[in-house]
Amino acid sequence: MTRILYLHGFASGPSSTKARYFRDLLERAGARVDVPDLAAGDFENLTITGQLKLIETLAAGGPVAMMGSSMGGYLSALYAARHPEVTRLVLLAPGFCFARRWPEYLGPEKMDEWRRTGYLEFFHYAENRPRRLSYRMIEDAGRYEDFPDFQQPALIFHGAQDDVVPASRSEEFAAAHPNVQLEVLESGHDLLNMQDYMAPRVVRFLL
Repeated sequence: MTRILYLHGFASGPSSTKARYFRDLLERAGARVDVPDLAAGDFENLTITGQLKLIETLAAGGPVAMMGSSMGGYLSALYAARHPEVTRLVLLAPGFCFARRWPEYLGPEKMDEWRRTGYLEFFHYAENRPRRLSYRMIEDAGRYEDFPDFQQPALIFHGAQDDVVPASRSEEFAAAHPNVQLEVLESGHDLLNMQDYMAPRVVRFLL
């Protein structure tokens, strides 16, 4: 049975719309799908390093396919670059250039506030309320590469109208990686309007 880890996006969780949709889809197709809470109940102290350790525990050193959305896509790429036992990947609007992206997205004033106070509030979609996040997330993220150089086969979907992670990031990555198939779709960052289009392609690719 194919094992798949689905990694949700930033300030999201296992109950997100895409996580539930693709878990149900892939389980109906015969896969075993795990959708962990990447914050492990502690969003305030979330870091890239902490999430990678959690993924390593769940993967347990065996062959596993990975599917990730936004930050989860970036984490999937980072993990695959370090773990050849990952068999293949599906990335949805992956958050390449993760550390660099925050100043672009938040602007200098918000970044300065985050650095100065040590915390910044973000709306947490899974909890439906604001939650604060430590600046350690940014300090830790700076240790990791913008474009993880994994060699496993990968399928990337990215929205042409994505205003969170520009599609050009995935285009740049795919241009340098012949192991990657990229589809740029008429959608925004969440790709929700394209789920039914992506579904059969994801099943064929992963199973």
